[in-house]
Amino acid sequence: MRMIPLFAFVPAGLAAVSIHANFEGGSTGRVEQVSNVHYRVASAGEKDQDGRNRQANWYYFRLDGARPGEPLIFDIVDLAGEYNYRPNRGAITRDTPPVISYDNTTWHRLDTFEYDAEEPKLRLRLTPRQSRFWIAHVPPYTNQHLERLRKKISSHPDFHEASVGKTAGGRQLALWTITSSAGADKPRKTVWLMFRQHSWETGSSWSGEGAVLALLGDGPIARRLRQDVIWKIFPLCDPDGVARGGVRFNAHGYDLNRNWDLEDSVKMPEIAAQRRAIEQWIGQGRAINLFLSLHNTETSEYLEAPPEDAFHELGARFYSLLKDHTSFHPSRALFHAESSTTAGKAGRMNVIQGLYRDWKLPAFLMEQRIAHNDKLKRLPLAEDRLRFGGELVRAAWSAVMEIPFPQQ
Repeated sequence: MRMIPLFAFVPAGLAAVSIHANFEGGSTGRVEQVSNVHYRVASAGEKDQDGRNRQANWYYFRLDGARPGEPLIFDIVDLAGEYNYRPNRGAITRDTPPVISYDNTTWHRLDTFEYDAEEPKLRLRLTPRQSRFWIAHVPPYTNQHLERLRKKISSHPDFHEASVGKTAGGRQLALWTITSSAGADKPRKTVWLMFRQHSWETGSSWSGEGAVLALLGDGPIARRLRQDVIWKIFPLCDPDGVARGGVRFNAHGYDLNRNWDLEDSVKMPEIAAQRRAIEQWIGQGRAINLFLSLHNTETSEYLEAPPEDAFHELGARFYSLLKDHTSFHPSRALFHAESSTTAGKAGRMNVIQGLYRDWKLPAFLMEQRIAHNDKLKRLPLAEDRLRFGGELVRAAWSAVMEIPFPQQ
């Protein structure tokens, strides 16, 4: 078996292809050549600050020099990991087939694959149409995508942007506000939305973009959404991880959806900045009527409520609106979070656990599966997430205003 140095071309006598991940969001571990048409591509994975909780949820690479019409085989390997200190066989399984693109823009599911649970590995079989193509775990959403969205909406009079701080890598952490000046003299509800705490969870960003575009639309429903509610949005919480093709930890190895019971502006500047923005809002005497952090997971889909039953009516209403009027297809009933993800260990509270502990906020966390969605009758793609973003803000509006879900 021949090992291929990452980003390097293989000598012409051995193979005509090369595998690259030297672009924003790109990620592989070692690449090994089994034959001229068969390659093993390892998931790079990431561990936390203690060298634990290895996550192997992401791969994204480009292949150059393929021969159109000639079959290729890729084994995605090195998948085993650990989650909340419990070993697992990996997040990449038969339920999570990859996506392929020939322009790095339009993505399609690749359905010719096999899964070996023993190694474990995911074997992909494909016959390329072109000499260059990209393969990823799910459709990528990078900082470049967010910048294109920002430029598109920046001139809208109801859109406002602020920086709440910087990441460990020096990137700006944005907080967007969307609300209308019309009717500003009347009391308004406030909804906070948080997207992309974990860099591999690209569906969160696609839904975030859909939410923002729906809020800034020209129709009567969009105008009502902006008039009735102040929308505070963290559009992308881990730009460093997104840039380097990370999984769920910041540059110092800290999980950005744990550690909400700690505050360290050096090791975890992202969490510190987001907490500070929320605290400043509350300190001004302003309410938060609903807070939601949106995530992706492999096969589960659910809404998690604050640790205690203080917001039962709001949670039940929000859950029902999502279940009845969106593509949300829960795998379990609404449930209340524990007080920590890892009892007895500091630095293990997720965002809703930390916000409830410190300010008793009505904070919820949603997981959307990347596997088959029975409502969609297929595996979700970027266009499905974009559509869900519009459904999400209408459901949140209905929940806090206690009005029926508006149909478009």
